[in-house]
Amino acid sequence: MTATSRPAPWGADLPLPVGQEAETPLADYFRDADHASDSSLAWQMEQKSAQIDALRGLFHGPAGLVRLRLWVFITLMGQADATLTRDQLDPLFHALRPEALDTVLKRFREIGLLSWDETQRHHGITPLAQQVAAVLGPLSSSNPDQDELASLLGQVVGADQLGTLDGRQVQMLQAQLGRLHAEFQDAIASGSEFRLREARKRYDRAAHLIDRASDAITTLIGNARGQVALEKAARGLGLAQSRLLAMASQFNRALQQVDRQRVTLGTTGITSTDVKRWLQNVNHLAPLADEAMAPPVSLAALAPHEMLDVTEAEFERDRPQASAADPLPSAQVAPEGNLSTVALPQELADLSGWLAQWALAGEGAGAESRQLAEALLGTPDAPARYAQVAYKAQLIPLLGDVQAQGLAGATGELARQPWRAEWSTTLQNLKHPAVTQLTQGLLHPVFPDTPKAAPAHE
Repeated sequence: MTATSRPAPWGADLPLPVGQEAETPLADYFRDADHASDSSLAWQMEQKSAQIDALRGLFHGPAGLVRLRLWVFITLMGQADATLTRDQLDPLFHALRPEALDTVLKRFREIGLLSWDETQRHHGITPLAQQVAAVLGPLSSSNPDQDELASLLGQVVGADQLGTLDGRQVQMLQAQLGRLHAEFQDAIASGSEFRLREARKRYDRAAHLIDRASDAITTLIGNARGQVALEKAARGLGLAQSRLLAMASQFNRALQQVDRQRVTLGTTGITSTDVKRWLQNVNHLAPLADEAMAPPVSLAALAPHEMLDVTEAEFERDRPQASAADPLPSAQVAPEGNLSTVALPQELADLSGWLAQWALAGEGAGAESRQLAEALLGTPDAPARYAQVAYKAQLIPLLGDVQAQGLAGATGELARQPWRAEWSTTLQNLKHPAVTQLTQGLLHPVFPDTPKAAPAHE
């Protein structure tokens, strides 16, 4: 009996473990080593070398082995216990082969994701493993609507609440909003109904996420003062957010245009959209044309003279006939018409009449100033409406206007009234059915010492 050989894909044929390969410094890949030392991002990456090495250890090797490590790691991080004995690990990973589990746990200990206590005989979750688990959080999300925008929004809002937010996180969120804006614009420009509706679903989901995080984003923009990079990124984020939310009207117009182009087939209620959707689900379209098109009718033998006779008859039948000349129409008497002019509003004449009466009543040295409200508000028996008061107030600057005094008609007559208006900055409370407050003002009489010739009236 021959023993069956089993492949051992657990890392026996892989290169040396992480940390034992020949390491090449980051500065060796730059044209000038000073650039690597001057870069703040490169310096931060050097400070995070433990996390980078842990990620390398997780993702090093064949695809199946990488997935196995991730599955074991995420399962371990989902446990409530900080320390796990072998008796706890065996039921947890009972479906795995023992040699596979041992190989993965050994790799985790090598890269610092697990610690081993020889005295207590148990594994411990390290702080480095918690940091790596935070990076790999989206891989274990069971939310079907989880996407890049939701992850970035969660990172930005959470970091802002904890006070650990920096400009790079905000710029990543701004870039994602820009990518979504460009994607939605392409969908709108395509004119495809199905692409539009699919993009509209994604847009509604993105707008809902942004709406839920709008308060946090507003607070972030307001608190970014004093930090140049964060303030610049916050302003760009606010602009990208407003541009994305403003696309709702564009989606509505595009969908309305699609609805106008939709055709209903007779009285069946089936639309062209239903037909398109059905055709998209048909695997083979060619068999649909079977027996749908009949072969063309074959021509019988025709003599040339018969074809000529038929052609001549068709030409004679379709030849246009010359139409008779139309006579000119007979003379008609032009109908009588009325030329009407637009009359000026009655309020203009009323205001001019009031001012003329007051001028006659107080002409002379004993003339007194009057309140502007008397000229604007009407009488207690017939109070003016708000529109009438506003119109009269607009006419007051015509009093004493040099150019308007030379006009004929009601406008010139108002400009020639011997009164001048003086407005103040104080509001006057009124008991009026249409106006509750009015700026105080006075009408001062202006009577010349010597009479002048009155200008010509209309």
